[in-house]
Amino acid sequence: MKPYVYVISDIHGKYDLFKKLLEHFDPSIHQLVLIGDLNDRGPNSKECFLLGKELVEKQGAIYLRGNHEEYFLQFLLAPEDWLPSYIRNGGKDTINSLLHPGATQEYSPTEISLMIRSYYPELIEFLVHRPLYFEWEKYIFVHAGVDLAKKDWHDTSDHDFIWIREPFHEQKNNTGKIIVFGHTITPMLHQDMQTTDLWFSDGKIGIDGGAVFGGSVHGVIFDKEKLVQDIEYQNTEGPWQPDF
Repeated sequence: MKPYVYVISDIHGKYDLFKKLLEHFDPSIHQLVLIGDLNDRGPNSKECFLLGKELVEKQGAIYLRGNHEEYFLQFLLAPEDWLPSYIRNGGKDTINSLLHPGATQEYSPTEISLMIRSYYPELIEFLVHRPLYFEWEKYIFVHAGVDLAKKDWHDTSDHDFIWIREPFHEQKNNTGKIIVFGHTITPMLHQDMQTTDLWFSDGKIGIDGGAVFGGSVHGVIFDKEKLVQDIEYQNTEGPWQPDF
C-alpha cells in the first residue's frame, strides 16, 4: 500500500476543479480515493464520470458510490418514476452532459434512459460495481457516513453509507477510526452556511466544501498517522448560492 491517501469528494460536474485537484496527485505515492458524487448539478458530469473511471482503471483509484451516482442508476432502472426527483436534485445537468442540452425537454424519461444505456454501457456497468466504503489504517473513507448505533459499523445499511446525515454527525464515534466523508456540505456542518473549511468533530472529518454552490473543493492527503495537507480551490464562477 502507498504511504499516503489522497481523497476528493463531491465534484458534482465541476470538471475544471477536478482537474486542478488532480494536479497534486502523485500516483507513485498516493492512493487516490474519490468518495462519490462526481455527477449532477454541475455542467460536466460526463467528463467527470469518464475521468473517474479512467483513474480507477489506469491508476488504481478507489471510486466510492455516492447518493448522486445512486440517483443516476435508479433513474436508468425506473425512469418514469425517478425523473422528477432526479431533475430536482441536479440530474438534468447529467442528462444534458451525456446526451445534449435540452434532452430532458426533447425526449421522454424512458427514451432518455434507453439512449444513455445504449451509448454508455461500460460506464453504467462500472458505476453499478462501485464500493460503498474504503478502510485504510485508522481511517474509514465513505460518502455520507456510517451508522454509529451499530455495534459494528460494517453493518451499516447500503442506504446509510450513501445517505446518512444528522444521526451520524451527532452520535458519538466509538469505532476507533477517523471517518472521512463528504455528502453534507461543510457550511451546513459549521452551522453558519458560510465556512467552506474542513469540518472536524469526534474523529469525523467532513470534506465537501460545497463547490457546486459557489463554495470550494478539497483534496485532502493523509498518512497513517495524521492529515498531512488540505488542498482547497474555490469555485470562482459565481456567488455562494446553496440551492437544494
